[in-house]
Amino acid sequence: MNDRTPMLAQPLQRPSAGRAAVYVGLLVLGALIGVAGSLVQAGWFPGGLLLGLAGEAGLCLGAARAARSRGAAVAAAAGWMIAVVLLTASRPEGDFVFAAGAGSYLFLLGGMAVAVICATLGPGRQPGGDAVRLGK
Repeated sequence: MNDRTPMLAQPLQRPSAGRAAVYVGLLVLGALIGVAGSLVQAGWFPGGLLLGLAGEAGLCLGAARAARSRGAAVAAAAGWMIAVVLLTASRPEGDFVFAAGAGSYLFLLGGMAVAVICATLGPGRQPGGDAVRLGK
């Protein structure tokens, strides 16, 4: 297709093996950040909560900027969310990571908000070239 075809009209292509490996790595790294944030947010309440959310924001924004795609931020956020959701479930022994308190709810809801914000701020699909209006 030529350069004047809109991006949404172009057919979807399968990502390369390298990009898929990067996304899987970001998913695992997001899970590690989620586990670390879950453990530190309750230990040092105000600072630990901010540290956990800042770690997630740094990972998501850094991934989006480094890979130049929103998909990288979504992969990191998905790993964070999977780990945190799995840690919220209590075990048959009665053990759990999150207590019923304001800090835990702020970490869960704030982390989801941070993930959405970082995925939105990531660079979208834009063609390379001069900084001109598309379609001209």
